[in-house]
Amino acid sequence: MDTEKRSNFIKSIINDDLASKKNGDRVATRFPPEPNGYLHVGHAKSICINFGLAAEYRGTCNLRFDDTNPEKEEVEYVESIKEDVRWLGFEWDALYYASDYFDKLYEYAVYLIKASKAYVCDLSAE
Repeated sequence: MDTEKRSNFIKSIINDDLASKKNGDRVATRFPPEPNGYLHVGHAKSICINFGLAAEYRGTCNLRFDDTNPEKEEVEYVESIKEDVRWLGFEWDALYYASDYFDKLYEYAVYLIKASKAYVCDLSAE
């Protein structure tokens, strides 16, 4: 086994960005779940990484619900996700819902399509 200390590639990227002042000398992360079910261990890993890095670098971490599919999302899942984040020992700096700025996202999408930087996929789910 290699005895050389393993690097943390995420922290290396953050440190490089901070050194170059890429993001104004701050760290801002987010956890963006879709509230269509209960969280699983993969979500817990993402929560710990995003909130943990924000805390370590004295930055911010926001909870942003990707609530753009109302047919599959429920308030029960929103509340459960909030509870789970807190149970893991974290508190978000700001709470956002993508649906609150959906009109702006739509404008961006139209702009990107017109600029030939995106396209509308008309394939079926199958």
